[in-house]
Amino acid sequence: MASRKTFLYVLAMAFLVQIGMAVDYPVGGPAGGWDTNTDLNTWAASNDFKPGDSVTFKYPTFHDVVEVTKADYDTCSGSNPLGSYTGGSTTIKLTKPGKRYFICSTPGHCAAGMKLEVDVATTSSTTAPAPVAAAPKHPKYKSIAPSLVPEAAPTTPSIDSELPIVSTPTPSPTPLSGAAGSARWAQVALGLCLGMFLILTV
Repeated sequence: MASRKTFLYVLAMAFLVQIGMAVDYPVGGPAGGWDTNTDLNTWAASNDFKPGDSVTFKYPTFHDVVEVTKADYDTCSGSNPLGSYTGGSTTIKLTKPGKRYFICSTPGHCAAGMKLEVDVATTSSTTAPAPVAAAPKHPKYKSIAPSLVPEAAPTTPSIDSELPIVSTPTPSPTPLSGAAGSARWAQVALGLCLGMFLILTV
């Protein structure tokens, strides 16, 4: 009996981890879609895709979703598809890190912008912005604009010593986009409730 309870507990925890981490991203976001009007690559760049997540394409039946290689993506060629989907609704599971490429093979649609590059990250990492090189200083003037690199105080008194030294605090990590963040927390809450139910019923 104790081994059965332990097995169900481990199974519930594994299920919770999977539910809590996976997010389904509607392609184009709430204001866009799989069409020629949405800036799909800007939308993709604003999301943090991870293994286990999925992307859902919603489209009229005269469109399709074709997964292609990088070379075929660049040339808008759907002649050698890695996968081809029709029917108006397609969900693609992002199973491993790396880039995946999707186009609409309807003539002219890919060239009109109906193409998507999805970059699946290896881990959830936030990167700090690259340091900005300081502009050459004119000996007569001192910038009072914020800088990413804090300035050292002058060692000898000068006319500039009366100006305040301004620095910019380190930026905080970018939060998940609203829809993705809400979906992730909703899935975590659902998973925890289900896990507690399973544990209490055993």
